[in-house]
Order: sequence, then C-alpha cells, then structure tokens
Amino acid sequence: MRLNFGRIALATLGFVFCIGPSLAQTGPSLLGTFDDWEAYKSTDGRGAVCYAISSPKAKEPASAKRDPIYFLITTWPKASIAHEPSVIIGYQFKDASKATIQVGSDKFEFFTKADAAWMPTGPDEQRLITGMRTASELTVKGFSKRGTLTTDTYSLKGISAALDKAAEGCK
Repeated sequence: MRLNFGRIALATLGFVFCIGPSLAQTGPSLLGTFDDWEAYKSTDGRGAVCYAISSPKAKEPASAKRDPIYFLITTWPKASIAHEPSVIIGYQFKDASKATIQVGSDKFEFFTKADAAWMPTGPDEQRLITGMRTASELTVKGFSKRGTLTTDTYSLKGISAALDKAAEGCK
C-alpha cells in the first residue's frame, strides 16, 4: 500500500531539520515500499537525507481532529545523523510535555516542540531502533495543548527493509 507522503514528507523534513532558507533542491524520491513503511531520499544544499516513514494504523481518540501523523527515522550523512527517530503528531503538543513511545515492554520519552517530538541523542536511540526491528508494533502517546491524551499505534511490518533501503540510499 503506497502511503503517498510526497509534499507532506518534504514539508515535514523541512520542519524537522529547520531547512528554512536552504530549501530542498529535489523533492523526495520513493526508494521503496515495504509493507507498512516507505523509504525516501531527498537532497538539498547540505546533501542527501533519507528516511523511513509510516502513519499509524490506529488513532485514539478516533474523533480527535488532527493533521497528518507520521513516525520518521532519518539518516543524514553530512550532518552525522543515522537512524534518528521523530514523530509528527498532527496537533500542537502541550507546552513542556513529553511524548511516550513504547516498543514491546520498553518505553522511551521524546521531547516535544510544536507538533513534533524527538528522542534525546544517546544510546536509547539504538535501543529503540533495535526494538522496532524485532517488535510488531509501536505506540506513541502525547498530550495536546487542549489536554487531550492521544495514542497512535503503528505497525512495524516492513521497518527493517525500509531502514536498510534508506541507509543504502544515502551511502
């Protein structure tokens, strides 16, 4: 199933990496679709950036009005970034809140800003990625500015192949 991230993926990358005045020179190119995940490559003045991306299979509460929601894992060789996880949640996070990501029995806290969340750099990034490669699903919980708790559930089917393709695309 092709997720058709196209322009949204490029806009997301622009936000995630604060591209600002250095707008991408080439839009995202699909490297492949792997079950519930896709791999993309884009290039700007600072080099290639590749990422695996997926949208949730389930969103709670289902009635909450939200923009598109994604989990991304980014590789950007010139910035020395490999397998950086992040979330675009589809609403503005509550100020100074944390997002909780769970894979199997492991839980990880991401810091939030606006509608995005990132994991602090460190050894937990690799532990999360390793867990994602072996688990069947991932959940993301966060609070909106209005105080609504949301829970998004992602399938991890295809994540290993998508990560491998993204890493290969940015060699």
